[in-house]
Amino acid sequence: MDPSTFVAPTPTGPHSIILEFCDRCRWLHRATWTSTELFLTFPPPALKSITIIPLTSEDTAGRFRIWLTVNEESSPILVWDRKVEGKFPELKDLKQRIRDHIQPDRSLGHSDK
Repeated sequence: MDPSTFVAPTPTGPHSIILEFCDRCRWLHRATWTSTELFLTFPPPALKSITIIPLTSEDTAGRFRIWLTVNEESSPILVWDRKVEGKFPELKDLKQRIRDHIQPDRSLGHSDK
């Protein structure tokens, strides 16, 4: 196996999530748990990738944002911002918002109630 032949994956594309979080607030566990739950609900190809980005600067203190790229022609959509919403996302609400963009006809079962 020759690593020089490896092709790096495209960082983002259609049906991809970017999750930014404040690392100084120690929210890594929350970020990874959220990404796991999203992949369990929307396995590939529904979601193609989830990128987790820890942030440590003063201007990103307290940040927990989730972005969704629906297609290659559009900019990412802000699905959740902890400061705007005033709280962390309930997974039920987050899954509904993402579903409404990528699989609007899909039932989420108990998460739809």
